[in-house]
This record gives sequence, structure tokens and C-alpha cells, in this order.
Amino acid sequence: MHKRLPLSEVRDHGDGTQIQIKDTDGGVSLEAAIEVARLALLKIQHPDGHWCFELEADCTIPSEYILMMHYMDEIDSSLQSKLAAYLRAHQASHGGWPLYSGGTFNISCSVKAYYALKLAGNSPGEPHMVRAREAILAAGGAARANVFTRITLAFFRQIPWRGVPFMPIEIMLFPRWFPFYLDKVSYWSRTVMVPLLILCNSRARAKNPQNIDIRELFVIPPEKERHYFESRSRINRIFLLLDKIGRVCDPLFPRWVRRRAFRRAEEWFIERLNGEDGLGAIFPAMVNAYEALASLGYGPDHPYCVQSRTALKKLLVVGETSAYCQPCMSPVWDTALAVMALQETDGCLSEPATQALDWLRDRQISNAVGDWRRARPEVPAGGWAFQYSNPYYPDLDDTSVIAWAMDRAGAPARYGTCIARAAAWLCGMQCRNGGFASFDVDNTHYYLNEIPFADHGALLDPPTSDVSAHVLSFLSRLKQPTVRPAVEKCLAFLRSEQEEEGAWFGRWGTNYIYGTSSVLLALEQAGIDADQAWIRKAVTWLKRTQRLDGGWGEDNHTYFEPSCAGQGFASTSFQTAWALLGLMAAGQGASKSVQGGVDYLLRTQGPDGVWRDAAFTAPGFPRVFYLKYHGYSIYFPLWALARYRRLNGCLVH
Repeated sequence: MHKRLPLSEVRDHGDGTQIQIKDTDGGVSLEAAIEVARLALLKIQHPDGHWCFELEADCTIPSEYILMMHYMDEIDSSLQSKLAAYLRAHQASHGGWPLYSGGTFNISCSVKAYYALKLAGNSPGEPHMVRAREAILAAGGAARANVFTRITLAFFRQIPWRGVPFMPIEIMLFPRWFPFYLDKVSYWSRTVMVPLLILCNSRARAKNPQNIDIRELFVIPPEKERHYFESRSRINRIFLLLDKIGRVCDPLFPRWVRRRAFRRAEEWFIERLNGEDGLGAIFPAMVNAYEALASLGYGPDHPYCVQSRTALKKLLVVGETSAYCQPCMSPVWDTALAVMALQETDGCLSEPATQALDWLRDRQISNAVGDWRRARPEVPAGGWAFQYSNPYYPDLDDTSVIAWAMDRAGAPARYGTCIARAAAWLCGMQCRNGGFASFDVDNTHYYLNEIPFADHGALLDPPTSDVSAHVLSFLSRLKQPTVRPAVEKCLAFLRSEQEEEGAWFGRWGTNYIYGTSSVLLALEQAGIDADQAWIRKAVTWLKRTQRLDGGWGEDNHTYFEPSCAGQGFASTSFQTAWALLGLMAAGQGASKSVQGGVDYLLRTQGPDGVWRDAAFTAPGFPRVFYLKYHGYSIYFPLWALARYRRLNGCLVH
């Protein structure tokens, strides 16, 4: 039985349910901690069975919402005040804004936040604006911001158009064999770029009704600045030369070709507009689409504009005094992971889990659309999207976890068809190297990350260890000859991706703790002997990164400094849960490391059954954009504690 630690005597769940959490020796009961967390999770389940937690990003997104309102001259003063309050509350001690909680100064986020606050009526002389301006100027000024920020500044006529990359809309007409072709970049890049091509080639201009500028953020006047682009590599220098040649040749492009390219771009993004869930169901693509529609002459009452505006408003989280905008919504992902936790807690046939799986079953994508079909036209559909609706872009990560949960339910009559479709689709989406990406196949044209537009380095969707591990976890359970080749290739890929120290990189969760845990869980599902040296190496790495308080915590700075893998400023509940799940999958359920991690979770659980962490949980794009999944501090710790209870023979609920 697990060691018990002091906590309060009774937890009131708020609905009249009181749970005694101390037993006779005065310590907290593992059973009670699991039960109060379970009740907390069930309390926020939607009536139709799903979950959708808040998904928070850095201050770039709420800043861009204010910028969009002024671009369109559709200013909601009350909302703007609340967004501005959020921005002020998240200004860091260094004067600017970071990419994640506790992060260092980021100039691009800070420039947008400063401009948004000034648009919202904050005077440049106010103390918080002075501190922000000083930090921005000390970092080289607004001219040093990234490409996306400079494009926004060009729309607002704050910099000349030569300060942004040359992106001819004729890209839409390039053939497949051309070095740059739309399908050679990721889904998020495509959906952001196509409406952006319309805006940039139209030299779109923000309405900016108050004519507010930020010239005070430039070290050199923007019209005199000659160094908007810094050379990053030899290949990048070649692309910068081509950029200059393209600008010179641009007037020579036939007008009829340009008109055709505009039509192609318009048709492309309108076909994928996705109703009230928005283009790509992600904010950057949605706001570009909304502004592109206006640029193309669609009126504010046109159904496309109404849908786009509604989609953007659905991303808002509005409180009494502040508000922020989510980058997207995560209902499918949240629901799948909540089900995994409940299956561990209640057993695989619990009613709430079944209701959630039924909700997911109805959202499996089985239609003929999807950009992925251009690479795999012969593969039948069978995936799930990350968001409420995004049929063009099913997600391999979501699909594998959902199908894994459905298989765990042991109800083939109910979910067998979904499982079979998911398996066929996933096997068909395997990359040449044996790994799996998030949305695409063999999206590995790495030279494209060197084009001037891609200074963020996140243009592509290559196969990753964490997604591959989740796919392996599901496919390995099927024990079917048809999936065995995919399983073997994936295992080989994962072995090749292991770091020298024993860990695996985490693309979609922070960072090496997430990647390593995901792989160890997959190896358990695949029946791989945990006594093999390469697996013991991963276990040793996880144990070595455990903190003195018993938990685990890894900072997002490790994406900049891989040598700091597994290290952070504080333990977090979700990373502790990941480490525990990985160690238990590797046969370490009775180890002191696991006991210490469980102690940490019991000690830090809130009275309402929920854990709370300030840390951001995952990168959207490593080194560029980070996320905080608010659900991670609920369902991952619950999953880990319930698994510990089962492995150690404790009382099962």
C-alpha cells in the first residue's frame, strides 16, 4: 500500500459530495485522491460526453485579435479593454513578453503586444509602455521582429514592403516537381500562407481608423532600415538572392497569370473555409482568411465573412475583467486523454468513458476530402481532427489515441469499424523512414525551412517520436498480420531517434520527458522486453532527471538548449505524471522513483481534486510558439495515480 502524506481532513466536491481523505494514521489516502480527481473531471464533462479545456498560448494571439479589429475597423471596445488587461497582466519583469510563462524576452511577441496596447488606448508614456519600449529598443527594435510580425507591420504601413519576403501569388500555379510546391509544406503552413499570399500581393492596407503608429519602436527609421533580413545559412543566402531577383522580375509577370493565381488562391481557401470552425481551425489561418475575404471584396454580411467572424469569436475566453484568444480548440484531444484516464480509474466499460467514446465515434472522418489524399489517394479515410471540425486535416496523433482508447474498451460491436478504419488510415500514412507525422506524409523538404518566409523554422511536418509512439501503441494492440510491417518499421524508427543520453525528443509536449514517456508506453504495448539495454537507458535517464521534491519538471528552454534536457525550474503535475507513466510502463511501478512521484502528486493536489501549474505544457512550434493545455493538470495526474494503484494491488474503485 502506498505511503500516505498529510493533507486536509475532508474535501468537499461542491455538489454535496464529501470525501474523507485521511485514514487512521493521519495521512492522505491514494484512493481518496483518485476519487476526488475523478469527480472533478466528471463534473466538467459536457452533457453529450466530451471535454474541452481552455487552450492558452502566448500574448501574440490576443495581440493579433486587437490588431485584427483595427485592421478591419470592427472594434469592440469592451472586448478590447479586456484583451488589453490580459496583455498588461502577462508583461514580464524584463519589460516585454515571453513565449511561455517564465520565458525570456521575445521581440516579436513584445512588438505585437506593445502595438496592440497602443491601439487599445494605452499611452506610450505609461510606465508599462515605457518598460516595454525600452526592452524592445534594447533588443534592436521592431525591425528585428520575425517575418509574421513584419508582415503585420507592413499591412499597417509601419514598414515598407521590402521589409517582408517576396512571396509571388504565382506559387499557387507551381507544378508538383517544382522546388516549392504547396503540398511540400505542412497543413498549418498552407492554410496560413494561401490567404496571406492574397493579402501580400494585394498590398493590403489596414484601415487603422485612429491612424496609430509605433515609429518609436525603431532604432533606425523603418524607411531607412536596410537590414530586415539576416542570413541564417548558406542555403538561406541563396534564397535571399532569389528573393531580390524575384522583386526585380515581379513587374514582368503576365497580368493574366497573376489573375489566374489569385483565383486559384481564392478557390483554395474558400473550399477549406470550414464554416464556423474556420480555415484549418487555427487562429492564424482564420484571421488571414477573414482579412483576405475583405481584400477580395466580400462584404461584412456575406456568409463567408459572417462564418469567419463567428469562428474567430468562438476562440475567445472572456472573463469579468480580462479576456484572451485561444489559438484553436482541443475537444477531441482532451476527450481522448480524459477517456484514457477514466479507463484506468473506473475500468474500460465505465459509463462516462463510453459516452465520450460514442461522441468521438460520431466524429470520425470518412469523407473524400483532405489534403493528405494528394500523397495517399489510395488510402481510405479513417482519422479524427484535433478540433470540433477540420475535415481536410485529420490528425494522426488524435486518431491513434482515440483508436487506442476504443480498443481498450473491449467493445468490437460498438467500435470495431472505427478501429479498423483508423488502423488502415494510419498504416497508409506511414513515412518512408518508418515514423509518423501529425498530418502529412514525408513532409521532409528541409531546405524549405531556409526560405526568407520561414525564419520560424516550422514550415514542415516531419515524422516525430511522440506521434510515432502513439501510433505504435495503438497498432501493437491489434496483433494483426496486416499491421505488423508498419509496427516493425516504426520500432526501428524509434530506436534510431533515441538520444545519446537515452531520452526521446518531444515535438508536441515539453519536452524530453514527454517524448520518453510516450515511447516507453508504446514499447510496453508492443510487448518489448524492458530489460533491453536501450530501454534501461531511457529508464535511467528519467530517474536521473527526477527532482528533489519527488516530481519532474522540464522547462521549454530545453528546445533552445537540448543539453538541459529534463531540467526545469520547478516540478509540474503533468510532467510528473508523464514520467510516472513511462516508468511504470517499463516495469518500475514499485521503484522508489515512482513512489516519490506519486508522493509529489498527492502532496500538491488541490482541495478540489485538481492540480494547478503555471508552466506551459507543449510547443505549438518549438522555439517559436508554445501552448498551455489546461486539461493536462487534471487527466494526466489522474491517469498516473490510477495506474499506480492498479499495478500495486491497491483497492480498485
